[in-house]
Order: sequence, then structure tokens, then C-alpha cells
Amino acid sequence: MSGVVVSALAFLIAIGLLISVHEFGHFWVARRLGVKVLRFSIGFGRALWSRRAGVDQTEYVIAVIPLGGYVKMVDEREGEVAEADLPRSFNRQHLGVRTAIVAAGPLFNIAFAVFAYWALFVIGVEGLRPVVGSVTPDSIAAESGLRDGDEIVAVEGRATATWEAASFALMNALVSGDETELEVSDAQGRVTHLVLRTTDGHRYLEGGALLDNLGLRPWQPSVPAVIEAVLPGGAAERGGLRPGDRVITAGGEPVMDWRAWVDYVRARPGVTFEIVIERGDEQRQLVLTPETITTEGGGTRGRIGAQARLPDDLFAGMRAVHRYGPVAALGEAVRKSWNMATLMLSMLGKMVVGEASLDNISGPISIAEYAGRTASIGLTPFLSFLALISISLGVLNLLPIPLLDGGHLMYYLIEFIKGSPVSEAFEAAAQRVGIAMLLLLMGLAFYNDLARLFGS
Repeated sequence: MSGVVVSALAFLIAIGLLISVHEFGHFWVARRLGVKVLRFSIGFGRALWSRRAGVDQTEYVIAVIPLGGYVKMVDEREGEVAEADLPRSFNRQHLGVRTAIVAAGPLFNIAFAVFAYWALFVIGVEGLRPVVGSVTPDSIAAESGLRDGDEIVAVEGRATATWEAASFALMNALVSGDETELEVSDAQGRVTHLVLRTTDGHRYLEGGALLDNLGLRPWQPSVPAVIEAVLPGGAAERGGLRPGDRVITAGGEPVMDWRAWVDYVRARPGVTFEIVIERGDEQRQLVLTPETITTEGGGTRGRIGAQARLPDDLFAGMRAVHRYGPVAALGEAVRKSWNMATLMLSMLGKMVVGEASLDNISGPISIAEYAGRTASIGLTPFLSFLALISISLGVLNLLPIPLLDGGHLMYYLIEFIKGSPVSEAFEAAAQRVGIAMLLLLMGLAFYNDLARLFGS
């Protein structure tokens, strides 16, 4: 239950903050350009809190439904306007002013992402060096010449200090072209240039498992099969395992490390088997029967209730920090925000033409899950998550879909070309199309969320 609470709180904080940034963009630019703002609302529906302030007595509202917001300006199309306010009415502003006000929301979201990435690069993003743990035979990675122990030094000429940087660079490169140049360093320090060749790079981005799809497994430390602690009343304690025991064999098979031990136990729910352990200077035989645990997908796995002993130097020499000075960090932040925005647009385009799966679309359930997960890890992962979602909001709102900011910008482009505003009838018809498109998109996002949640 605590995980659900953390996810819900993190989701509300993330969405509330990013909606506030978006609506503040509209609000701030409108005020600076002389348009009177009547209401600034975060959320829809009944007001939970409201207050009037400022010369114009603008009403600031926090409403009950936190999935959006709006800025209400004086506009003759929405009701009678006092004569003194007519010069400050939105509909009476020239095309450039209206365009600036509408575009400000999405642009503020993108500006927030730039700031977030800048802060991350100044603080430093810690991660594991992009060292390959294993390469799947006959995979794209294997065909390119990648080998176990290789470190990905650069992708398309861009240095990759961590797996996060390498994964992002690979995503961007796969969408952009059919060949991706890698610079790798082997275990002996020899640097070579390899090429990943794909004819449909988007396919490797599906399912959220880029590295697996390419046939890459990141390096993982080999943890000895030594027991650190046992769960009271669990199968490990009942079988006689004690802290400090080292598992030598299970069912007559050698146990090489903790991962092999976990795999062996999980594959035998309710099955009794013998193990040989090393305790101090002697070896002993024990009998274990793992408990049967039901997984989310409806399957079963074994569990004994034991925790591994992690050596202090487990990640020695494998940690790296992606950090820049304040000036260089700004350039990197702008570049990353641009690359993320273009990557999203490219993926959306491929979905429209059927070259990428619609399963990639996520809704509020997935967002809440990722928000809770990153928030529980720490500030920097959560800040990175906020930047990503902020760019998504900015890009989505710039799409030429009626009801969104991009739809209004489309009307203004038509007005610029033809010299007069679009007709009310055209705008009303377009609004109906926009509502249908958004409902379809929301339905698909919720369906994908539920499919992921229930494993269907």
C-alpha cells in the first residue's frame, strides 16, 4: 500500500508542477502583453481553494480534478465585456500577440525541461559505466561485433559516460537512421569503431527494453552466494540456513554466484532438494523446500526468504558521473531537450503511419508508477523524470489537434495565410474532431496502462 501512496503523491506533485508551469506560461505572457486575466486554475471542476489578488483581481484556483488547467482571459466570444476592458480583450489582439500567448504554455514546459537537465548536469548524474555484460548470439549487437566486456565510449560521436547516456544516444540514433556508429573499448583498452545496422530501428525501441531488443545485457557484479540474513519463519530458516553460510551446490549442481542461486530456487516452488553449504571451515548438507509464490502474471516461483551479502567493493571502478560546468551544462541541456523532443515527434510520426507500435503510448497509471519509482530512488531520477514528462506535455500540446494549443496555432496559421480568422462553423466542427481524437488517444493510453498492469 505504501508504494501506491508514494506513486499517487509523486504523480500529484509531478502533474501539479508541470501543469502550473504550462499555465503560468500562458498567464505570464498574457499579462506582459496587456491582456486581462480573469482566472488562473490548476485543475478542473469544483474549486478546492481560491483567492483573488492583484490590480485585476485575478482569481487563482486549485480545483478537484488535477489532470489539466486553464487561464481564462477577457474575451468577447465568451461573454459580455466591460467597455473599459475591450482594449485588453484577447480576441481584439493582433495575430502576433495571440500566437505568443498560446505558444507560451508548451514553450514554458520545454524551458522547464532545459532547466531541469541543466541542474542535473551541474549536480552530476551518477551511473554505471556502459560496459557490456553479455551479448545475445545472432542479435544485432553480435552482428555489429560487440563482445562481452566492451565499453561503449561514444555513440555517433557523442561521449557516453553512463548506461543512461548510452541508452538515450542509441534511442536517438536508431530512430534517425539505419546505421549507428559506436566507439567501443575492449577489456584491454583497445578502441575500435563498430556499426549497428538496422532497417527498422523503431522496432528495437518497443516494449521499453531497448538493450534487450538489441541483444545487450549491461554488466552486473558477480555476487557470491553468501547468506547475509534469513527471514524468520521462512523456508531458509526452517531448512537450517544461517547468516554467513555460502551455498556450494544445489541438487548436485555447482552454484557459481547469487544470481544462479536465485534462479535455481525460483524455478523450484514447493520442490524439496539438497544443498551443500560452507559454514566456517566445514561443509554441511541441508534440505530446503522453497515456498510457492504466485506472480502478477498468474505463474508461480520459489522463495526461501534469504538476503545476499554484498561486498563493500561491489561496484569498484564501475561507477561514473556525467557532469559539466554551468556554461557547458546549458548547451548539453538544450541539446538533450531538443533530441528528446525530436525523438518523441519521430516516434509519433511512425505510430501514425504504422511503423511503430501504439503500445508505446502511456497514460496516467504508467506515469504515476514511474513517478513513484523515481521519487523513491532520489531527487536526480525524479528530476530527470519531470524533464521527460515536461517535454512530452510541450510536444503533445504543440500538435495541430483542435482543443490543444497546437490546434489554436493551426487556426492562426490559416488566418495568417488567408488574411482573416477561421469561421466559427469551421472552428466548431474542428473542435468536435479534436474531442474525438483526444478521447481515442486517452482510451488507448488507459488500455495500454491496464494491459501492462494486469499483464495481458
